[in-house]
Order: sequence, then structure tokens, then C-alpha cells
Amino acid sequence: MNLPLYLLSANEINSATNYLPIALQLLFAGGFVALMIFVSSWVGPSRQTSDKLESFASGIESHGDARSPMAVKYFLIAILFVLFDVEVIFFYPYAVNFKSLGWNGFFEVVLFVAFFLVGFIYIIKKGALKWEE
Repeated sequence: MNLPLYLLSANEINSATNYLPIALQLLFAGGFVALMIFVSSWVGPSRQTSDKLESFASGIESHGDARSPMAVKYFLIAILFVLFDVEVIFFYPYAVNFKSLGWNGFFEVVLFVAFFLVGFIYIIKKGALKWEE
């Protein structure tokens, strides 16, 4: 019997039989992927030539050692970008719910921004963004 969802009880909606199609789909998808990987490695050619074993760098001839030291400034800038980028992500829920949060939510967001401004000022004072060194 197909009843609308609002007439069904919580036990009927959340029964294990309702999740069976999802489990079957995941099982078949995983099996298909495993089968295709196996078939491609079984059927495909497996000749290892010197050209195939050489690392590919977009057609540019490789030179030097890959383990040469690199400036930490690049990594520092990347980490700072991720940090301040993630900060912006947290503004979206506030923007969606700012009316329901009221003044209390506003002051919490101001405090959140203040913490990041203090961190940004600390970064500037430490000279993390200066490239002349």
C-alpha cells in the first residue's frame, strides 16, 4: 500500500528496507569499479619501455633534483590563504540566518572577525608577508 509520507509513522519511514536500494547501488557501483580495473589490467598491454617508465612533466624535459630546498614562504602564503579562505566560508550560514540570530548573532560574528583581525595583525607584525628576506 503506497501511503503519503505524512500518514506513515516514524518506524515505517526509517525501516531498514528503505535503505536496501541504496546499499545495493553502492555494492553494484563498487563491484563495477573493481571489475573494470581488473579487466583493464588483464586485457590491456603491459609492456614496460624506457619511455613509459620516465616521469612525464607536460612535455618539458626534467632537469635537476626534485629534492632541492624550496623557500618556506610559498607554503606559508598557501596556509594563510587557506586559513582566511575558510574564515569566509563561515560567513555563509550567518548571512542566511542573520535575521533569526538577531543582535546576539551579530556580536558573535563581530567577535569572530576580531579574532581573525588580531591574527592578521600578528602575521603582519611578524613579517610573514614580506618577500625581501
